[in-house]
Amino acid sequence: MKICIACSAGGHLMEALQLMPALQKNEIFFITVDRSQSRAVLKGKKSYFIEDTERKPVKLFKNFTHVLSIISKEKPDVIISTGAAAAIPALYAGKLIGSKIIFIESMAAIGKPSSSGKVAYHISDLFIVQWKSMLRYYKKGVYGEQLI
Repeated sequence: MKICIACSAGGHLMEALQLMPALQKNEIFFITVDRSQSRAVLKGKKSYFIEDTERKPVKLFKNFTHVLSIISKEKPDVIISTGAAAAIPALYAGKLIGSKIIFIESMAAIGKPSSSGKVAYHISDLFIVQWKSMLRYYKKGVYGEQLI
């Protein structure tokens, strides 16, 4: 199975990397924000780097067109995301080509939904929370414990 892991840099990427042991038998590629830390931790892994959207509509559109070309070329069966804003274009691009979408709400989302979680919830085929208390916000969510 071909899997795309799409996430922002930093903690979102660190959470996503915790999934690697369970996914190692699959063909995996990453889409994340272009930062030196991202490049360092993904060295040797198939990766695509995008600009940080900074929640700006123009950058979001630019990233969407870039990510759509990546997703169209790679044709992942599944897209897994741990958020944040940089991952949203990949989720929508995946929906357009028929990929299954799995979103894992950030471990930092304890008392209220994250901004990316609110968006991803409506297009996800599987929505996983890392805190049971978050199920009150995400009725179709599944509790999956903490990744880290």
